Amino acid sequence: MVTDLQLRPPWQDTAHLYLAIARGAFRRYSTYRAATLAGAFTNTVFGFILAYTFLALWQARPGLGGYDTSQAVTYIWVSQSLLVTVAVWGGGFQDDVQERFRSGDIAVDLYRPVDFQGWWLATDLGRAGFHLLARGVVPTLAGALVFHTRLPRSPYVWAVFLLSVLLAVVVSFGLRFLVSLTGFWLHDSEGIRSVMLVVAMFFSGMLLPISLFPGWLGQIAPVLPWAALIQIPTDLFLERRTGGAVLSGLAFQVVWAVLLLAAGRAAQLLATRKVVVQGG
Repeated sequence: MVTDLQLRPPWQDTAHLYLAIARGAFRRYSTYRAATLAGAFTNTVFGFILAYTFLALWQARPGLGGYDTSQAVTYIWVSQSLLVTVAVWGGGFQDDVQERFRSGDIAVDLYRPVDFQGWWLATDLGRAGFHLLARGVVPTLAGALVFHTRLPRSPYVWAVFLLSVLLAVVVSFGLRFLVSLTGFWLHDSEGIRSVMLVVAMFFSGMLLPISLFPGWLGQIAPVLPWAALIQIPTDLFLERRTGGAVLSGLAFQVVWAVLLLAAGRAAQLLATRKVVVQGG
């Protein structure tokens, strides 16, 4: 007698496994209610500070960077809603991996019957999904109630924006995964994480839209992977990218996601070989 389990293709079991991991991460982060409320409140406060700063700047320099005042203010609130979702400051699975390096439990992770990189990617997607709802919606609504923001009216724009956010999380994971893997050699990646935090804040467009960068910075920043974290999703939300520019923006994120995941895979193989050698 052939059972449904035997008829199910292997990829379907793998998909169910990673979906269960993502759901578990979502539930895990949802238990930190006080921290979530405090974080949403902090994002909202900083959103107000930055929004009033941008208003003053755009009143002095109308049309700066090709943004009108409404777009500039909306940029702030969207970027605040994505700050924790795409983990511009790092964190997420990195904290767990770093602790497992310290305790030695990282060796156990390598022996699990599931891919090391896939496990933490699914975990990070679950984390991002929760933060998008819990810490993304509140600041955006607060900004829309107080300021004249520009929200998309087309379901198509919302769909493209959410797809871009998903790709931004994957790109962010790829960057953070590479940083975390340095722990196999350095045993503590805190120093590199601190450097990456500064780089990500600057080149993602979190502090200022990349289009405001002068000279050679303005030419380099748009092609670096960090532009996929905040700048591209926000421009899609503001409908600054239309037609073919929408596809090119999404393609940019896909290319960097694939390259970073591949680089992470290669680094993981090297790290695994190192662990095997050290373990005898």
